[in-house]
Amino acid sequence: MRHPRVGVAILTMGTRSAELADLLESVAGQDTPAARVVVVGNGAPLPPLPEWVTGVELPENLGVTGGRNAALARLREFGDVDVVVNLDDDGLLISPDVFTRLTQLYAADERLGIVGFRIADERGRTQRRHVPRLRASDPTRGGPVTTFLGGGHALSLRMLDRIGDWPEPFFYAHEETDLAWRALDAGWKVLYAPELVLQHPWTSPTRHAVFHRMVARNRVWLAKRHLPAPLVPACLGVWIALTVARTGSAAGLRAWFDGFAEGLRTPCPPRRPMRWATVWRMTRLGRPPVV
Repeated sequence: MRHPRVGVAILTMGTRSAELADLLESVAGQDTPAARVVVVGNGAPLPPLPEWVTGVELPENLGVTGGRNAALARLREFGDVDVVVNLDDDGLLISPDVFTRLTQLYAADERLGIVGFRIADERGRTQRRHVPRLRASDPTRGGPVTTFLGGGHALSLRMLDRIGDWPEPFFYAHEETDLAWRALDAGWKVLYAPELVLQHPWTSPTRHAVFHRMVARNRVWLAKRHLPAPLVPACLGVWIALTVARTGSAAGLRAWFDGFAEGLRTPCPPRRPMRWATVWRMTRLGRPPVV
């Protein structure tokens, strides 16, 4: 892309009006302005928005995946966006050059599909779970990776036109990995760029009531959709062991295994196993798809 044009997509449930206003102010303050900004009310009415922001109100909550696909549809209608930036509504762009650096990255590499931002709290701390690699001791080390963070990232619209949009049945959890795996299998690059920072409050994923069930169900769907057949049981076995070792609450484990069983008995088509070359590529990047 010679001069990539940025479109911004933000989902909101109507509960963070002040944070959303601050985020939009930080978007407006970027050195490289966004061509379009879309805010989606995901089953909730939208607060008053600046005139340069396009609002979309959905009658029901379609989850992260459905809400982001609604934003994508609206951005495509404008026809003047090349790169879509998704931002959490309680995040903040603390530097005015985020979009400038981002467009430089895309202009330099036509096969760049996904760019993940670094998520840091107001003290500059990045949680281990927000580093998209197994060796997470240094959150400022960037480079090619196999997944990305949902809170702040950019997607090539040209890539999405080829591999498809967000997997709507997932609703929430592992939707980024599903998208990243499809991108890698189609020959696109996924980059973690820690110099692009989204400030975000320090949180726990278990704040979402459906966390354990969704994580387990979607983990099974992810394996069933994308892994070569011999790797499916290996992946699920690894995650059973890891979950039992990590989950400290009996209620959380029950919810997780309920979700795991749901994933086994329900389909989530289409099944398109990745190439073994992609498995090897991911392994060389430091994260084989079974972990």
